[in-house]
Amino acid sequence: MRRRRHNRPKPKPQAVQRFRANEKILSPTVYLIGSDGKPLGEMPTEQALEIARSEDLDLIEVSPQANPPVCKILEYGKFQYQQTKKEQQAKSNQKKVDIKGIRIGLRVDTHDLLFKKDQAEKFLKKGQKVRIELLLRGREKAMRDRAREAMKEFLTLLAIPYKVEEEMKNIQNGISILIVPE
Repeated sequence: MRRRRHNRPKPKPQAVQRFRANEKILSPTVYLIGSDGKPLGEMPTEQALEIARSEDLDLIEVSPQANPPVCKILEYGKFQYQQTKKEQQAKSNQKKVDIKGIRIGLRVDTHDLLFKKDQAEKFLKKGQKVRIELLLRGREKAMRDRAREAMKEFLTLLAIPYKVEEEMKNIQNGISILIVPE
């Protein structure tokens, strides 16, 4: 008997922006920037290609949306390397938002509730989002109105100002709310 393989979704290749170079540039005229970085002005594409070949470099279309398109005289491999470096740098500078979770119950003691309050305030001081979940067990699931009151009481305990990003909503076994610092 054959084993059945799982059909896992394959990772989608990221769309890499490719720049047109040399003969692949379609525009009849281009705005040319020389290899030293100085603008050489608007000229026909053939003339720009000749200048690039005379310097043993490539003509690369840097800004295709401009009218006329902006082209630079560079080494294509070096240009691609610089672009990947820029993308990696931009990726590392992105701010990742963590959502911290706090779970409380309906029959939680006051000391435990104060401990959870301190945790939530610590997360809010750090600028993180906090998801507070009030979990209901067994017969408590029939008391959702009491659970909402308990959640409101917990929110009044918080001393740090906050905004509600996601309103109080029912989850499978309880209620949850998402708050962010002001």
